[in-house]
Amino acid sequence: MKDLAGLGHLFVAAFLFNFASYMVLPAITDVTMDAVCPGRDECSVAIYLAGFQSAITGLGALVVTPIVGNLSDKYGRKALMTLPVTVAVVPLFILACNRSKVYFYVYYVVRIVAGVFCEGSMHCLLLAYVADQVGARRRAAAFGLLAGVSAAGFVSGTLTARFLPTSSTFQVAAAVAAATAIYLRVFVPDSGANSFDDEACDPLLQGSSCSAAASSSSSSDEDLMPRLPPHKGGLPSLSDMVALLTGSVTLSGTAIVTLFYSLGEHGLHAALLYYLKAQFGYSKDEFANLMLIVGAAGMLSQLTVMPVLARLVSEETLLILGLLGGCTHVFLYGIAWSYWVPYFAGMFVILSAFVHPSIRTNVSKSVGSNEQGIAQGCISGISSFASILAPLIFTPLTAWVLSETAPFNFKGFSIMCAGFCTLIAFVISMRMRGGRSGASEKLAIVQHAQA
Repeated sequence: MKDLAGLGHLFVAAFLFNFASYMVLPAITDVTMDAVCPGRDECSVAIYLAGFQSAITGLGALVVTPIVGNLSDKYGRKALMTLPVTVAVVPLFILACNRSKVYFYVYYVVRIVAGVFCEGSMHCLLLAYVADQVGARRRAAAFGLLAGVSAAGFVSGTLTARFLPTSSTFQVAAAVAAATAIYLRVFVPDSGANSFDDEACDPLLQGSSCSAAASSSSSSDEDLMPRLPPHKGGLPSLSDMVALLTGSVTLSGTAIVTLFYSLGEHGLHAALLYYLKAQFGYSKDEFANLMLIVGAAGMLSQLTVMPVLARLVSEETLLILGLLGGCTHVFLYGIAWSYWVPYFAGMFVILSAFVHPSIRTNVSKSVGSNEQGIAQGCISGISSFASILAPLIFTPLTAWVLSETAPFNFKGFSIMCAGFCTLIAFVISMRMRGGRSGASEKLAIVQHAQA
């Protein structure tokens, strides 16, 4: 249980990082609108600026995240986590000083550059750190706990923003971001690529010890783990990453599910705030209320519901339940007929919160201990690729359906399209489960015949 102290400090750093990052989210839409289109509730320029920022950030993260993950396999997680945590302070500090038009555009440029190093990289490194410390059989619960701590930071930051003026919001966020960087360097111990291939070596289990007998035992699934082609020094090539992702049916299927789910998720994020502002006149306080509901539902799910379910059902079942909840969540936003419907839709995050921890657990179990960083980085890179595509598709679509020249009165049309992307991910996950069940039955028949 001594390793839990290291995870405890990591969870504190994750909480503070998410607290500072999400604290400004309820206010940033109003700040953008005031700087670009003052006095208006609908502004295509603001929507396109947000879409461009998301696309460029995603493009940079697509390249940077796998590299950062691979470097962390060699040089340690803590050293690489210092980069995104430190860079995240700069854009917050700019708006903490002033929110005039000039300062906003300076923030906009710096935020894009910072996003390249922060979007995906920090989450990837946190997951790899936990995978270093936790055995494979308990990673679903551990990843769910990490996601719950992050959701707690989201809720706490949003709640704090609800009661602060906009100027103080950015000042507090900048101070907390700086404190996160200091805390990480001082208290979080470094983590190498430790191998916990058996539950007997799991630091989350009391009284556990790693024995030679445990290290010599292996399952048939572990024997089939994909491995990166060996390379001497340097960074892995694109073909190495493709070989890793296509090395097993589980990894390739998980990558496709990640692509479509992330496309729907980023499409929702690109459209939702501007849609709610145009449709129901939402402002900072309403955005904060909605985010509190979403964050509280996610925190409740990941800290209490998911750890219990992870002991009873497989990650594939959790993934299917999460995607089903995600579809319902997005579709309800799209057909919202009153101001309270988005609040009701937000409660379905209790289910959709299962998706990312389940995906990451499947990936973590499918690779070796010395490939955790690059494997999680590849999945984060796929999510970043979706964050490039989503603004290119959903930003002009949202601006079109919210404009006065829209050919039909359905402002939630772009969100419904995002929901269909999530639905595709759900269908693929069902097919994956059916295919894996068939493969397991065939393996059992072969083993019985050999016996």
